[in-house]
This record gives sequence, C-alpha cells and structure tokens, in this order.
Amino acid sequence: MRDFFSILGGMGTMATESFIHLLNKRVHAKKDQDYLNYVLFNHASVPDRTAYILNTDQENPLPYLLEDIAQQNLLKPAFIVLTCNTAHHFFDELQAATSIPLLNMPKEAVEEVLQSGTSGKVAFFGTEGSVKAGIYEKEMRAAGLDVYLPPKVLQEKISYLIYHEIKENDRLNDRLYFEILQAALDAGCEKIILGCTELSLMQEHFSDHLYPVIDAQSVLVDRTIEKARTLRK
Repeated sequence: MRDFFSILGGMGTMATESFIHLLNKRVHAKKDQDYLNYVLFNHASVPDRTAYILNTDQENPLPYLLEDIAQQNLLKPAFIVLTCNTAHHFFDELQAATSIPLLNMPKEAVEEVLQSGTSGKVAFFGTEGSVKAGIYEKEMRAAGLDVYLPPKVLQEKISYLIYHEIKENDRLNDRLYFEILQAALDAGCEKIILGCTELSLMQEHFSDHLYPVIDAQSVLVDRTIEKARTLRK
C-alpha cells in the first residue's frame, strides 16, 4: 500500500472507533477509492496512562508505545496519528524514536482555539493524568491563553464519566456531560477544550448543544484528512 498513514489507537478502543467513524464520515466518499489509506494499531493492552502518571509504581505504558513505533517504522507510513490525549505525555520520546512525523493533538487543538479568536478564559477537561502532567496546559499557556483547570469536585465528575460510565460500562451519560460543560460556563470560560477521547465520544453522540466546545479529537480528524489528501496530489 502506498500513500498511507498509521493510527496508533486502542486507548480506549471505543474512543478509537469514534475517531475512525468521524474520519471516514468526513471524507465524503462517493466510491470505495475515495477513502483514505491507513493502517490501524488498536493496541488495547497498553497500560493505563493516567494510572502511571499519577503513580509511577504502576506499569509504564512507554515501552508498549515505543514497540508500536518500532513496528510502524518497518511499515514506513507517511505520518502517525496518536489518538490518545493522555499518551501525548510521552510525545517527545515517541517522536525521538522515529523520523516519521507524529501529529500533535494538543498543539492542533490550541491552534484551533487561537483561530477562533478567543480572548477569554479557556477550560481544559481531560483525564486526571492529563491535568497533572500539564499536557494541554503547557501548550495553552505558551499560546498566551487564560487557562481554567477543573477544581477537585469537578475533576472527579469528569473522571467518573470517563472511567466509570464510558470505559467500564459503555454508558453515555449525557446528563453528566452537560453538567460538566455548564460548570465551565459558570466559571466564566469562553471556550472548553475536550482533551480526552472519551469526552470526544460524548461530543460525537451529543453535539446538538450551544456549549463553546473545541473537541481535540474532531480537530485531529480534520488535520489528518488534510494531511492525508496531500499524499495523493
């Protein structure tokens, strides 16, 4: 196969499925040959990224991810898409292990916020690991954004939605999702970055609302399509 990219997913699998669904849908194909060429690594057995970030005594996901990169080096895709937000904690190590460019989801999402003309406070919602590691906060502050991170009680609700409702029970709790988004508005936020693929899954299914959301996964889908289309020119 020529002119293809690879997707490093499986963290989690349902969220990766959401990414693939959006990717294929937005291509607007009229025939089979209009779709994009890609290889999917659904590496579901990668240890939990947040668990390790919060407690480094837990199993380290990095060796698993580096193994994936080594395998993708053999395939030689044009670029690699890392669909897990929290896995971007290891972005520099992964990029250093390959000459193949990796798309950087936090950078793309922050750029989308800047292009929207936002001048006010911007919330970041993601896993506790992403918050602690500052995966998005660093990019947001470097761009001069006024960052709002969820206080403890709100983060607990976000984590409950991600882990208990979606990952453990495959349940999309729209009531809790909208309660979380409303909390950002109540805190005076002008935009809300969804920096977790489980939150993106919620957004995919419950997008009929007026909350000022910047969905990082959705942005990554668009950038992937843009970059993939240049391979065919």
